[in-house]
Amino acid sequence: MLLLAFDTATPAVTTALCESGPDGVRVRAARTTVDARRHGELLTPQIRTVVADVGVDLEDVTHIAVGIGPGPYTGLRVGLATAHALAEALGVPCVGVATLDALAWASGRTTPFIAATDARRKEVFWARYTDAATRVGDIAVNRPADVDTAGLPVIGHGAHLYADVFGQDPEAAEPLYPTAAALGEFAVRALRDGTPLPEPRPLYLRRPDAQIPGAPKKVRQPTAAELGRSR
Repeated sequence: MLLLAFDTATPAVTTALCESGPDGVRVRAARTTVDARRHGELLTPQIRTVVADVGVDLEDVTHIAVGIGPGPYTGLRVGLATAHALAEALGVPCVGVATLDALAWASGRTTPFIAATDARRKEVFWARYTDAATRVGDIAVNRPADVDTAGLPVIGHGAHLYADVFGQDPEAAEPLYPTAAALGEFAVRALRDGTPLPEPRPLYLRRPDAQIPGAPKKVRQPTAAELGRSR
């Protein structure tokens, strides 16, 4: 199994090529750039680079795994659209991985914690974990003050931004972003174990900022009598 993994649901644009073998999962190449405004510009060159670093062709990829969020609408769609296009062109299966699950896996923690990413609007996307591989319950979006941490440490960019609210040192929030290496390892492990993974569809927890405008209000034309009184 040669799996191409990438995620664009956070400011980190991250790509990796992971290989499954008899000795476990090996990350063959990985690249990450933190730039919240250039997901569309960075992802495709990153994919080309990690494939070239390994010395294989894109056609050698057997599986694709992509971060499904939650995350800002525009960045998230870049990764998902790319994943669907590549999977169709290469004729390979494509699976999704929740971005917070990739962040949790990257932490390598063996005790309970909370992972949180920036959801904008002064909110965080968050979830509770018993260890790096095991999420408890669903992913949620709340204001930091409304997250019941129960005294658990909080990791991720959301924890770094609101360290004062969570009552911890900002430096304790590492890792801040998921890595494609972690996402790929998580996906390969699940595929090998037969653990179901989500469909590669965006995980939205609220409506997007941009809304379709409603019907325009009707403007009442003044009557002849009203026009006469205004003169």
